[in-house]
Amino acid sequence: MVQSWSKGNEMRTSSDEVADYVSGCIQLAMLLEVSAYPKPGNVDRTHDFEDTRYEDFLASAVAVASPLREAARKGCLVSVGSLSAAEVKIGSIIKRAVQRMNTWQSGGNTSLGTLLLLCPIAVAAGMIMPLERVRAATLRTKLRSVVKNTTPFDAVEVYKAISLAKPSGLGEVERFDITNKRSRRAIVKEKKTLLDIFRLSSAWDSVAYEWANGYPITFELGYPYFTHELKTTGDIRVATVHTFLRILSQVPDTLIARKVGVARSREVSLRSMRALDAGGLLSKRGRRMIFALDRSLRTPNHRLNPGTTADLTASTLAVAMLEGHRP
Repeated sequence: MVQSWSKGNEMRTSSDEVADYVSGCIQLAMLLEVSAYPKPGNVDRTHDFEDTRYEDFLASAVAVASPLREAARKGCLVSVGSLSAAEVKIGSIIKRAVQRMNTWQSGGNTSLGTLLLLCPIAVAAGMIMPLERVRAATLRTKLRSVVKNTTPFDAVEVYKAISLAKPSGLGEVERFDITNKRSRRAIVKEKKTLLDIFRLSSAWDSVAYEWANGYPITFELGYPYFTHELKTTGDIRVATVHTFLRILSQVPDTLIARKVGVARSREVSLRSMRALDAGGLLSKRGRRMIFALDRSLRTPNHRLNPGTTADLTASTLAVAMLEGHRP
């Protein structure tokens, strides 16, 4: 179902109202993503990890309300010409979101990749909503502007955010390695923007690939599939799980690839595709295949956790929620 964000016959123009709406939509997306089940290999409302619980993800979604509102407000300022896109300081917003994620729960890095995707979306939505309601195509256009106008300062702040989150499975890069303290100085010296940095890592990380290419997985794969599934099934849990599997089937999870190799990540993708082809959650055979895949991905060290796919599912849901789709 799609609900309008208009108030009577008047569109919302207050930056506070816009900020509240945008933050609410994106937090709802985060909550829906983690609550969907069975979501093979990931934390959901029926599965915890040894060191990270479902409740940690809920707390993280609540924690980031303030940075998301800030992002939307700055988008509003850009829309009326009071702030340039380069002055948004998206890197600082991401860093503050990660800081709040850390202080509101004890399960470690729950949402770094998700926040890297969602904070720019919040800015882009704020750029639209003082004048019109959110449409996916317009949102993507504004999002490209947010990403294009990042600065070396943004890159340094995101490096700090990543250090705070302490993610596993980062992989190795030849230049601007997050683990190398000299990288921040080199970024400033060489005037590398945050977009430049993500372009360097886009070949081995799907979150970086989204940044570098205008979020194609979110807008061209995830979003149309989710909205179709929601319309067809009328069940947001089924639509979310199927979207997760669809993305995983088409885009081998780069977190798995970095931990255990590309061949294994492709094997997981193939099994996801077969489960969907068998009917997914809507058939007995499909459900059996999904649960079997889930069991096979749950290892003590989470080496087969499709965490990047969860991030991409959250960004997909965020676009849909901003358009007005609801449970």
